[in-house]
Amino acid sequence: MSTARTELVAAAARLAELGLSPGSSGNVSVREGEEIVMSPTGADLAALDAERLSVLDDAGTLLAGPRASKEFPLHRAFYRRDPAFTAIVHLHSACASAVSCLAPWSERSALPPITPYFVMRVGQTPLVPYADPGDPAQAESIERLAWPFRAALLANHGLVVAGRTVAEALDAAIELEEASKLLLLLGDRPIRTLEESDAVRLGERYGSPWGG
Repeated sequence: MSTARTELVAAAARLAELGLSPGSSGNVSVREGEEIVMSPTGADLAALDAERLSVLDDAGTLLAGPRASKEFPLHRAFYRRDPAFTAIVHLHSACASAVSCLAPWSERSALPPITPYFVMRVGQTPLVPYADPGDPAQAESIERLAWPFRAALLANHGLVVAGRTVAEALDAAIELEEASKLLLLLGDRPIRTLEESDAVRLGERYGSPWGG
């Protein structure tokens, strides 16, 4: 059994433990060569089995394991955007889902640079227009966006993040949920964000996309 699959199962369990995957919602994946290994449809992230994951090729053909989540196109879209991405997390966590129902802060990011850690670990996070779950049109929207990003909010739906490792994707998903929670806690109060120059500098220092 590959290390990546073991790490993926552990990360999924951690997300469930934190309450970020209510019921059987959410899905996770890793890329292994030309194949994408992901959680099966309807799976409980708290109880994934590294030997019972869905294995697909880039076209979405099931090569092994149970039927994959219908959100496969979202995962493939991020893998196609950047060959450095090897892990994807998609969640319906409460705070990020709530922010996905709000107007975005800007064209390039649904959330402002509210903390240095949001910029460092997540970066600009566009709000992708609504489409029904599993609709390939939403994945196509992600692929078409011209600026760099490794996370997105899906309108009225939830979050999706990519990482160069499973650990990086896990950290980014948790940080995006926390930044969303902070934004909701602030409510209608005037928000003092990081200066754009500070956000750009942090992004450059930590290899996180902001403003490019």
